[in-house]
Amino acid sequence: MKLPYYRNLDGVRAVAALMVVFYHFFRGVTFDSPLLKFIAKIADFGQTGVTLFFVLSGFLITRILYSTKEANGYFKNFYIRRILRIFPLYYFFLILWYFVLPLITEVDTASFHQEVYYFIYLQGFARTFDWNVLGPHHFWSLAVEEHFYLFWPIVVFRASRKNLVRIIVFIILFAIILRGFMLAQGLSVFIFTFTRFDSLAIGALLALIEIKRSFKQEHSRFYLILLCTSLSLLISMYTIYFGEGNNIVQNLRYLLLSFAYFAIIGYVLSIRKEHIINKLLSLGFLKYTGKISFGLYVYHPMVYLICSKYSPFENIALDFIGKIAVSYLLAGLSYRFIEVPFLKLKKYFDDSKIKNTTVKLE
Repeated sequence: MKLPYYRNLDGVRAVAALMVVFYHFFRGVTFDSPLLKFIAKIADFGQTGVTLFFVLSGFLITRILYSTKEANGYFKNFYIRRILRIFPLYYFFLILWYFVLPLITEVDTASFHQEVYYFIYLQGFARTFDWNVLGPHHFWSLAVEEHFYLFWPIVVFRASRKNLVRIIVFIILFAIILRGFMLAQGLSVFIFTFTRFDSLAIGALLALIEIKRSFKQEHSRFYLILLCTSLSLLISMYTIYFGEGNNIVQNLRYLLLSFAYFAIIGYVLSIRKEHIINKLLSLGFLKYTGKISFGLYVYHPMVYLICSKYSPFENIALDFIGKIAVSYLLAGLSYRFIEVPFLKLKKYFDDSKIKNTTVKLE
C-alpha cells in the first residue's frame, strides 16, 4: 500500500516544537509590562504542543504500521527503526544531563537510583507516584510515546480495521475514566502514560480515516466544524468551571485538545496544496525546524539553563533570540553528527513494501 508523503506535516511538527520552546522560555517568569504579560499568557498555551506531537505521532505511526502489516519483518523493521530514531539522541542527552550539566550549572547531581527510571523509560510513573527520581522533566513525553510504540504494532498487526476502531474507542474511554479516578485521589494525570494514551489513539483514528477514504477537499469543512466545536466546548468548560483547577476541566481538556489537533491535521491535509496555510507550513524555516524538531525539543531546556547562568541578558528580546539561536545551533549539529549516522542505518531494516511508501518514519 503506497502512502503519500505530506510535506506540510513537517511544518506541523515544527509548530508543535516551537510551541513547547516558547512555553518553556516564558514559564515561571514574571513581567511588569502588559504586553509581555499578554505574550506570556499566549505562550502558556504552548504547553499543549506536546498533545499535538502525540496526535501527529499516532497518525503517522499507525498509517505506516497498517500499510506494512503484511510485509516480511514487520515487527523487526519497526522496532529497530524506532530504536535508531530515538535511542541515540535520548541516551546521549541523558549522559549530558547527568554527568556534564551538574559540572557547569546548579543542576543537582543524581544518584543511580534517581537516574534509573529515565534510562528504562519509567520517569512518568516515578514522577506521578512521587518515587525518588531526578532528571530532565520534559522527557516524560518521550516515555509516553515509547510505551505506545511498544504495544501498538502488535495491536495493528492482529486487529482488523473495524476492531482497531473499537480498540481506539476503548483506549479513549479508559483514559477518561482513569484520569477521573486519579484526579479524585489527588494524583497528577499530566505525564502518566495511561492518562495520555488517548491523544495517540485519536491520532491513530485519523490514520484509519485516511485509509478508508483518504483526504479530499470536500472533507475540510468537517474538520473545520470539529475544530470549532472542540475549541468552543473547551472554552465553555473553562468558563463554567472557572479554570483548570477543576477536576472536570483537568480530565476533559486533554480529550478536547486532542480532537482539536486531530481536526487541524485533518484540515491541512484536506485543503489544497496551494492554500495559504499549506504554503506557510511548507516554508523553508518550518521544514528545517521540523527536521531537527526532536533535537530542538530535547536540548532547549538545557540550553536555557546554561545561557541563564553564563550569558544572562536583561533585555528579554535579546535573551529570547540568544537562547533560541543556541538551541537551533545545537539541534542542527546534533542532527548532522548524532542522528543522521543512525538514521542512515534504517535502510538495512526495510523491505520493498516500506521502500515503496513515501512516508518518513521520523
